[in-house]
Amino acid sequence: VQLQASGGGLVQTGGSLRLSCAASGRTFSSYAMGWFRQAPGKEREFVAHIDWRGVAYYTRSVKGRFTISRDNDRNTVYLRMDALKPEDTAVYYCTQSKSSYANAYESAYDYWGQGTQVTVSS
Repeated sequence: VQLQASGGGLVQTGGSLRLSCAASGRTFSSYAMGWFRQAPGKEREFVAHIDWRGVAYYTRSVKGRFTISRDNDRNTVYLRMDALKPEDTAVYYCTQSKSSYANAYESAYDYWGQGTQVTVSS
């Protein structure tokens, strides 16, 4: 399995970005997908996940601002990020679950993308 993340960049506070993650290697529609992030000097943390049905779950700090979605025809998962804050600055990683469902723990996932940098300036 390969996961290729893209879409990161530099944006001002209040701006928006959309991250994409293209997956290959196994039946994409059968697996839940997730996004995690790691800020400088901090541990990697859960951001959002979406199961095989399209049901999404978010960490509290991004709920209402971020939207995770998936396109099974394109084998791609997206993370739309609106109302960005400086504390959202991090490297964002997409990841594929070991099953059709997922949770907020890294142990639920077995494949990881290379990460894409998101920087929000104040």
